[in-house]
Amino acid sequence: MSAPEDLQEIYIDELKDLWSANDQMSRVLKKIAPKASDPALQEMLTDSQAGIARHTDLLKQLIASHDEKVAKEHCKGMEGLAAEASKHVLEEGPGKGPLLDVLIIAQYQRMSHDGIAGFGTAAAYAQALGLDDDHRQLSDATGEIYGSDEYMTKLAETAVNVDAADA
Repeated sequence: MSAPEDLQEIYIDELKDLWSANDQMSRVLKKIAPKASDPALQEMLTDSQAGIARHTDLLKQLIASHDEKVAKEHCKGMEGLAAEASKHVLEEGPGKGPLLDVLIIAQYQRMSHDGIAGFGTAAAYAQALGLDDDHRQLSDATGEIYGSDEYMTKLAETAVNVDAADA
């Protein structure tokens, strides 16, 4: 990619990067979700995959609406986060139980925080560009990701971390 010439180009690049990040996170969650032992955690991981798919569809639609080539651009940041999640949960983590659930939540939240930053940034670009509908949709997606993150924190604090401390 050549150096961007304006905010519109930066905005579209961010959307394409987010698409890649979503795909990478989704692939990791598909592997991690069955490993969770806490039923609420397992359900949340499954629900999150559906949310990621919706957000990916939104990104594709927004890219297309700006007459851009509908293609993703590899996100190296999520590549690292996905590799860390795989390492800590699938390769080096305890086989099962509350300790693994603690690791799953931690890695999920790390990946989600990347999404919060990315979708929030894209929403801010859309607002600056006067793209009101894009801004609204991206802000809504950011809110959904925040909600998932807050749910995971609550689940960790009220159940999973408590169970892990007793393990």
